[in-house]
Amino acid sequence: MTPKSILFIADNWDADQYALLDSGDGHKLERFGSQSVIRPDPQAFWPPAHPVETWQADARFNAKTDDDDKGNWQLINPAAPTEWPMQWNGLKLSARRTPFRHLGLFQEHSIHWQFAQDKIRAAGRPINVLNLFGYTGMMSLACAQAGASVTHLDASPKSNGYGKDHQAMSGLEDRPIRWIADDAMKFTAREIRRGNSYDVIVLDPPKFGRGTKNETWRFEEDLPGLLANVRALLSDQPLFIILTAYAVRLSHIALAQALAGHLDGLGGTMEMGEMAIPHAHDDRLLPTAICARWIAD
Repeated sequence: MTPKSILFIADNWDADQYALLDSGDGHKLERFGSQSVIRPDPQAFWPPAHPVETWQADARFNAKTDDDDKGNWQLINPAAPTEWPMQWNGLKLSARRTPFRHLGLFQEHSIHWQFAQDKIRAAGRPINVLNLFGYTGMMSLACAQAGASVTHLDASPKSNGYGKDHQAMSGLEDRPIRWIADDAMKFTAREIRRGNSYDVIVLDPPKFGRGTKNETWRFEEDLPGLLANVRALLSDQPLFIILTAYAVRLSHIALAQALAGHLDGLGGTMEMGEMAIPHAHDDRLLPTAICARWIAD
């Protein structure tokens, strides 16, 4: 299959819930619900619309190095709470300042949340979803909201706990979501042995990570084996696969071809490209990740 290049632009947020207000000089200014934050972003090496020193925010993340997620938050507004509510398309969550510069969600994935919901609803049949490296669960909730049964897997029990909280906050307690803390390679291998299958598989693997029993994950080394497991877990009527990647020295072409290499004989359409966030006040885009997305015929 010949991949089709597109831009995956997360432009489906209500302005009062998320907005990229400015970026440049290695930083970005964003509003997450009631709070604004300044975070480093090495890709934003263009001039900002307004000087960084004039940006107004509740908190600022100071990274140890340009390529390091670790650092500390500088609280500019002493009254700003550590945790506060947000919502997307009826799904509710708690945003929070984490030690790794993140806010408890990856807002650029909203483009995939909407895609998943549209495909699941249009399928007109029961859909079984496997969400690997699912973090705090927004993709899992989006799929469940659309009517799917979801298996959510993340190595962090704390992240899964936040996901369960978000499920309750969103009024989806009655929806079938399994929250599992496990290593992705080991779990998918067991699922193959059990004879289980999934119509939808979503993967958002990190560049490097550790499993529940200190198993190591290295993207370039371990992704091919995981994609082989993904292929073995697909049902007889698969719907789509979404694969995203951050901070890796790969092109989206490489990502798409790696995925396509494990899907011989399935037909369908392969889409690939960069994920990006639009600025609220001009036509600039901030690139965030690369993506490959396979869709069944």
